[in-house]
Amino acid sequence: MLGGCGAPTPHTADTGAPPTAITVGIMPIPDCATIAAAQQKGYFTAEGLRVTTVQVQGGGIALPKLESGELQFAIMNYVAAIQKQSREPGVIKLVTDAYQAAPNAFVLMVPGNSPLKTVSDLHGKRIAVLTLNSVGTLTLEAALKVAGLTKHDVHLSEQPVTEMMNLLERGQIDAAWMTEPFISAYYAQHGGRKLADMMTGQTADLPIAGWATSATFAKNHPSTVLAFQRAMQRAQADVAADRGLIARLLPTYTKIDADAAANITIGIFPLDLAPSRIQKVADLMLEYDYLADALDVRPILMPPPPIPTTPSASILPPPPASRRHQELTP
Repeated sequence: MLGGCGAPTPHTADTGAPPTAITVGIMPIPDCATIAAAQQKGYFTAEGLRVTTVQVQGGGIALPKLESGELQFAIMNYVAAIQKQSREPGVIKLVTDAYQAAPNAFVLMVPGNSPLKTVSDLHGKRIAVLTLNSVGTLTLEAALKVAGLTKHDVHLSEQPVTEMMNLLERGQIDAAWMTEPFISAYYAQHGGRKLADMMTGQTADLPIAGWATSATFAKNHPSTVLAFQRAMQRAQADVAADRGLIARLLPTYTKIDADAAANITIGIFPLDLAPSRIQKVADLMLEYDYLADALDVRPILMPPPPIPTTPSASILPPPPASRRHQELTP
């Protein structure tokens, strides 16, 4: 039965062989709960993998590390992956899905005493994002368009998400594109306020990120890729079906405590790496000039094998609105 109640069954052909060591790039965000689940439940060990994780700032930072072999897999936002494919076809492969947007899981935050009230007020303001030309800037541009603005009307800068709260409080930036657990942390520690949900309108339910490897590694180590996919699919199904598991895992690889982890907004953990969903990202990128020409996402996808048993609740529903989220909502 899927879910980790019993010992996982190894898929490696030679269980006496030493485990294959891989290094995986992660971020301190909910998207990466699947890695923590796979480690805790022994799914990597069962597949003959010994996994070391290192933190990366974003997909754009992880890409050269994948190409050099410093990383074998990494969390990768779909915007970065699709841009890479448009510029250098055949360099990157996406091997499993990771995360999809849900309401209030990705928001633009401002200080509690900020005079900014709507996105229209951002003209001339300084906005921090994790990386430029990413899912952060793409969704921000969509929000700016609705408000009658463009990216040229604001000042964008790359900042580590771990530093955004301090930059906001010191007045060095006016707004920050944040995800959990930093949204909740900023609210709790400094009274930060949500200016706008970044995943509404044409960005609602937007696929956010998957797990990537280099095409070279996928070609030269197909059995390792398959082992990684199998372990991740089992863990993805577990976190998709159990919000409590995510809350327990978050404190193990982020600075969020257990109480806060129980109340943050969680997105969706898809199981299928479906081209029809991920194509939405490429089409949106074309509209906002992130791509010069239309791009078919199918060549960069390596769909994982189906999991043995699909859990009854394979997609995590949004939790009931907490008092914090009611207060965050303007």
